[in-house]
Amino acid sequence: MKYILRASREAKECIFCKAVRGDERENWVVYKSKYSIVMLNIYPYNTGHVMIAPKRHVPRPDLLSDEEILDLNKLLIITLKALDVEYEPHGYNIGMNLGRVAGAGIEEHMHIHIVPRWHGDTNFMPIIGETKVIPEDLNKTFERMRNAINRVLKDRRQ
Repeated sequence: MKYILRASREAKECIFCKAVRGDERENWVVYKSKYSIVMLNIYPYNTGHVMIAPKRHVPRPDLLSDEEILDLNKLLIITLKALDVEYEPHGYNIGMNLGRVAGAGIEEHMHIHIVPRWHGDTNFMPIIGETKVIPEDLNKTFERMRNAINRVLKDRRQ
């Protein structure tokens, strides 16, 4: 966890703003809507760990417009459906950390974490070894999530 916080503090540019403007693959963005993005967490707690962020640089959801809030929440639902279809998790941790004291690694640009969970997905490695084992390469997760979100969107249009 220390390396994650250090990396976010040392970043010269907001990773979410960079992702909005930059190359999708290079920035691990699996989908962009009108007001929001879905991107992989490059320090995932579990396979399929994604973050949804507004395109606009704001620290809290109460600073978003109604349109941005609706878009963010629609994208949350679409992402959950994509994860359900692609990974079949048994549950999710979904949340925001607003402010450094609440655990936000990037406090100036609000974002929602979606962490798929499976029965028995915790073991001794993160507790004893301070190491998290991720069974899927981020490139594979990127392709799977991008395709899954596009399938969900296609199904919604029909």
